[in-house]
Amino acid sequence: MTLSADHEDFRRTVREFAESEIAPHVAQWDRDHFFPVDTVRSMGKLGLFGLTAPEEFGGAGGDFTSLCVAIEELGRVDQALGVTLEAAVGLGINPILEYGTQEQKERWLPDLVAGQALAAFGLTEPGSGSDAGSLRTKADLDGDEWVVNGSKQFITNSGNELTSVVTVAARTGERPDGRPEISAILVPAGTDGFIVEPPYDKLGWNISDTHPLTFNDVRVPSDHLLGERGRGYSQFLATLDDGRIAIAALAVGCIQACLDLCVAYAGERTTLGDIPIGQKQGVAFPIADLAVMAEAGRALTYQAAALKDSGAKHAEIKKAASIAKLYTSEAAVTATRIATQVFGGYGFMEEYPVARFYRDAKILEIGEGTSEVQRILIARSLGLPAE
Repeated sequence: MTLSADHEDFRRTVREFAESEIAPHVAQWDRDHFFPVDTVRSMGKLGLFGLTAPEEFGGAGGDFTSLCVAIEELGRVDQALGVTLEAAVGLGINPILEYGTQEQKERWLPDLVAGQALAAFGLTEPGSGSDAGSLRTKADLDGDEWVVNGSKQFITNSGNELTSVVTVAARTGERPDGRPEISAILVPAGTDGFIVEPPYDKLGWNISDTHPLTFNDVRVPSDHLLGERGRGYSQFLATLDDGRIAIAALAVGCIQACLDLCVAYAGERTTLGDIPIGQKQGVAFPIADLAVMAEAGRALTYQAAALKDSGAKHAEIKKAASIAKLYTSEAAVTATRIATQVFGGYGFMEEYPVARFYRDAKILEIGEGTSEVQRILIARSLGLPAE
């Protein structure tokens, strides 16, 4: 799929930023598990957090495709900062923009859009991941306040100095059919009883800010309900559909990075009489496969983004998002394995970027809905019966 000239110009702008402001530091940040607040603020000054937000809140009023371009280009240099943007917009800003009251938007969005603050999305719990309907966090209405109790895990952008608010999915009652009523509650950072637990020691995405969260009798005003009471589950599902396209863009960035690194290395590394290893079919063919993965993944991703921008039917977007996310995330894992093999022993050394991409890729098959969940959604979209 061919993007517009404006999109390609924007791609070059983000690429220049990533290569000048992120690439020189990313290996050290990764080793130190360091979240670069100043760089995130610079991303905000570049306008990355406000790409899809209306101008009234300081945004550019742009399209979803532009956001995917930015995520892809950041992800080509570092996956963790790519997901920082993806989560900040897709999981932080968009639910408030889509479901918030005017007062909520005016309170939270200007700083979030400017990249001077970050919002998080509290859905996953220790006992409920893909089965979001089984969550245990509760929010009880006590007079004019919600009292929130429970815990969340694997929450991105939730515990750094920029974090301003977390949207929490919680049980707020029971439906007539006995199923839990799930609503979304905005919980500001620093609220009494809101505990940000120590960050995870992760396999990858070491630069990303990720924490478990605990809520002990956290009280927030009743007007912190986000959207309609009892509609939190459907709101989060819609949010995840968009997020899957964005994660696909992140995966494309990973594949493209592997391709770029392998082409450069195979053209320089020599063996058996100064013959570049790229001349050998055993190396050239898997690198050719990387090019196919990058092109196919990019086409699927931007086709899904175009559907989102065109206002296509939700079912059509949902299917395209799942297909793009499934293909690109699994291709990214394969791409990092190929790249590590091309680099040989050097690929196993942390001083080479392929090792970092290898560690970072696996979570792409898990976050925003596992590969198994995507296959279920695709199968249902084809008319196959549910289990």
